[in-house]
Amino acid sequence: MSTNQVLLTRRAEFSASHYYYVEGWTPEENRRVFGKCANKQGHGHNYMLEVTVTGKVDQMTGFVVDLKALKEILENEVVSVYDHRHLNLEVPEFKTMMPTTENIAVAIWKRLEGKISGATLQRVRVYEMQDLFADYYGEL
Repeated sequence: MSTNQVLLTRRAEFSASHYYYVEGWTPEENRRVFGKCANKQGHGHNYMLEVTVTGKVDQMTGFVVDLKALKEILENEVVSVYDHRHLNLEVPEFKTMMPTTENIAVAIWKRLEGKISGATLQRVRVYEMQDLFADYYGEL
C-alpha cells in the first residue's frame, strides 16, 4: 500500500436562501450592481459543497481519513447550520459578511479548519449553481 499523499473529496448538499445588499447604497444602486439578488426577501439555491483533504494513506485501513467522521463533521459544522436557513438572517457569520459564493467558501473553511483529524484541509468548493462555483484554499 502506498504511503504517498492523496487528495480525498467528500460532497455534501444544503439548501439556503440569501440576498445581496449594501445598506449604505440606494435601492437603485443595489439593483444596478446585484440585479434580482438585491431583493431583501431573498432567493434560494441548492448548494453543493466539496471538501478536499490531503494526507497519507493509512496502511492498515487504506483511508486518508475516517470517512464517517468526515461526513459527521460536514453535517455538524455546515449542513445542520446552513440547510434550510436564510443565510443573511440566521447564520452568524453572514450578519456582517455578504453571503456570496466566495464568502460562503471562506466561511465553511473557517468552520472546518482544525477539525478534521488525521488529514489536512486542502480545498473548499461551493457550487451555487451547476455552472457557478468558488474554490478556497485557505490563507496564502
